[in-house]
Amino acid sequence: MLPFSLPIFPLPSVVLFPNVFLPLHIFEPRYRQMVADALAGDRIIGMVTLRQGHEDDYEGSPPIYATGCSGLITHVEKLDDGRYNIILRGLEKFSVHSEELPAAGRQYRSAVISPIDESVRANDRDDLRRERKKLQNLLTPLFNGGLEGRLPEAMPDEDLVNALAQYLEFEPMEKLALLERHGPLARCRSMVELLEMKALVKDRAEDSGMIH
Repeated sequence: MLPFSLPIFPLPSVVLFPNVFLPLHIFEPRYRQMVADALAGDRIIGMVTLRQGHEDDYEGSPPIYATGCSGLITHVEKLDDGRYNIILRGLEKFSVHSEELPAAGRQYRSAVISPIDESVRANDRDDLRRERKKLQNLLTPLFNGGLEGRLPEAMPDEDLVNALAQYLEFEPMEKLALLERHGPLARCRSMVELLEMKALVKDRAEDSGMIH
């Protein structure tokens, strides 16, 4: 169970999904402090996405999108100069209710959050399996016609969907939109639609001679 508030790590182009691993290099002083505090506690931080226009106030508290994902620090390497290399494992999606006032001496941001349950209902299992197959078929051309050994069949459907949402080369706002979808089934369907749209755009561009 997540705590009612989390330290948050806002980035412009990184989206974390449940049960997916994310390597991060921590170099800013405020986020070094955040990692040190997390390691001294429950090792959980919240990944959120910065809204457009954040550059004007990046050193302050630029606005963020309300949907994020908590992550557990599973591996950590502290470098001699105080930087960290860490690996997060996505835990639960959450919604940000409000930001907390900074505690004395704390440089990083924190927020009051509510976890969002993404458990797959029993009557959605068959639909999710079918959508997974559609997704795999769409990805086949990207792997030179062969997916065997690339996408493990034993991986649970929801974990595979989340991993692909994070690791495929979608734009950051596309990834955020996928995270915002209501659970793995809706996320998988949206990913299928997104890949179909991208394939259609590519085909039309090739037909018109825009791509050689």
